[in-house]
Amino acid sequence: MDVVAFTRQLVDIESITGHEAPVADFLHAELTRLGYQTQKILAAPDRPNILATSPQQPRPEIVFSTHMDTVPPFIPSREDADRVYGRGSCDAKGIIATQIAAAERLRQQGIHIGLLFLVGEERDSLGAKVANEKPIGCKFLINGEPTENRIAVASKGALRTEINAQGRMAHSAYPELGESAIDKMLEALRRLRAMDLPSTDGIGPCTMNIGVIEGGRAPNVISDKARALLLYRLVGPSEQLRENIRATIGNLASVDFTLEIPFARLRSFEDLPTMVAAFTTDIPALSNWGEPLLVGPGSIHVAHTEGEHVEKKQLHDAVDLYCSIAKRLVGSQK
Repeated sequence: MDVVAFTRQLVDIESITGHEAPVADFLHAELTRLGYQTQKILAAPDRPNILATSPQQPRPEIVFSTHMDTVPPFIPSREDADRVYGRGSCDAKGIIATQIAAAERLRQQGIHIGLLFLVGEERDSLGAKVANEKPIGCKFLINGEPTENRIAVASKGALRTEINAQGRMAHSAYPELGESAIDKMLEALRRLRAMDLPSTDGIGPCTMNIGVIEGGRAPNVISDKARALLLYRLVGPSEQLRENIRATIGNLASVDFTLEIPFARLRSFEDLPTMVAAFTTDIPALSNWGEPLLVGPGSIHVAHTEGEHVEKKQLHDAVDLYCSIAKRLVGSQK
């Protein structure tokens, strides 16, 4: 399989989250042509996951998995001597190509690997959550994300936090008659920015990003409402962090924790390069699919950017790496 050409084929099929059906149809047809038992498993209407297994081993010990969806906007593929460019080239369509190529090589050597390609990772891991309800009994899940072909020893979690402040409208010429929700929000955010965040040895610190601030009615109106959306990158359990956030804000505003993806420690190998993934993955939502590993070609630093790309050498190296890891895992069971 030409992994560069196949990566470009995948990139040129627009599959922004919610519109994964065309790329799922393509993969279903291609994997069926290659001789896999291929299923479409609906995660939502017109949003199928793809599960492919070898007829010789319908319940494989190892499954390669990644996601089919991308962030917007759609960017078609192009290439130069060293790189493939386009939306999804590293996150994660190049990974799909290398996982299929590795599975094909392993199959020729009598090692049968399952393939699980999911919808919705970029938003809420919906595909992974649905897949987790029907595991196939594999012992290992090798999940693909752009780690520059280094094995992740851990993946930070995420805690989405919504803060709402309430005030009382008044004419801005008479601020004493009102109560500014924006003033409350500014103070709440100041306190949160000054708050000590936890750190874990070998993993690094928890970080916080204020992603959205909105509120008020007009420049000449004392604001009666304000809202902020924050994201904390977790390096451990969240319970104490949640308590600290509530205590720090006090009665300035209300706090809602709208989504949590747990921090995860992962299997690695002492003789292979490692990294810590500061981003989240589908792994916490696939707890019934065996012991997880995380590795893939491409750099997360260019994912979601206008210049998203993957090095061709990393694509070829990833095929070798996935094969090597799979053989180690199979050997560990003997």
